[in-house]
Amino acid sequence: MREQPPYLRAADLLRQRIADQEWAPGDRLPSRAQLAEECGGVGENVIRRAQELLISQGVLEGRAGSGTYVAEPRERLRVVRSQVREQRGGSPFAADVSALGKRGTWESSTEAKLPAPAEIAARLDIAEGDLCVRTSYEFLVDGKPFQLSTSWEPYGITAGTLVVLPEGGPHAGKGVVDRMAEIGITVTRAVEQPEPGNATAEEATLLGVQRGALVTRIQRTYYSDDGRPVETADIVMPAAFGAIVYEVPVS
Repeated sequence: MREQPPYLRAADLLRQRIADQEWAPGDRLPSRAQLAEECGGVGENVIRRAQELLISQGVLEGRAGSGTYVAEPRERLRVVRSQVREQRGGSPFAADVSALGKRGTWESSTEAKLPAPAEIAARLDIAEGDLCVRTSYEFLVDGKPFQLSTSWEPYGITAGTLVVLPEGGPHAGKGVVDRMAEIGITVTRAVEQPEPGNATAEEATLLGVQRGALVTRIQRTYYSDDGRPVETADIVMPAAFGAIVYEVPVS
């Protein structure tokens, strides 16, 4: 039998010390140098990999500029994405989280009249450089970071209307389907492409996980009844925070 890699042995030792209540939830772990010595004189890189593994599993949490801490017990949510979620009024995210007995909120920042990069232009079926409205979201569940999303909408569709800013005006926060309905556009389908990935340094900081932690990335595009893309987004959720489940109707 192959010998267990050093970082996995170190992760097991750290996990056992937490189980033995040597460290309680919220406690800061000693430095990597100290842990490396206590784990049999392994290298600090071994401890780093062990911590990254435990962060991806929700055992530890990284705090930018502060260190690594024992994570508070966190329920791994089951996030159902289905046809039903797009038929409710208001924010689909808030409705999803409410169905789980949780409180869903978000923070956002919007930039209008940004030239579309080539990849976004292809997804929205517009020319590269055409103007768009980009909105970056940080979604929270019960006040804790849960999910990130970057949304792009063609400026030519919403310019001069009350829904040009997704999080501004009388229809702020209603979600793409409801907002587009306000200007006479009927959204009939959404296409989602999920893929596994690893958190970038920026994503890790915003989500409170270690850089490189396992995440699920979803590329989503909404289409109107005439087949025109009206919004596309990139969604990022750490695997330790929840499982994404697709519900498919059968007729």
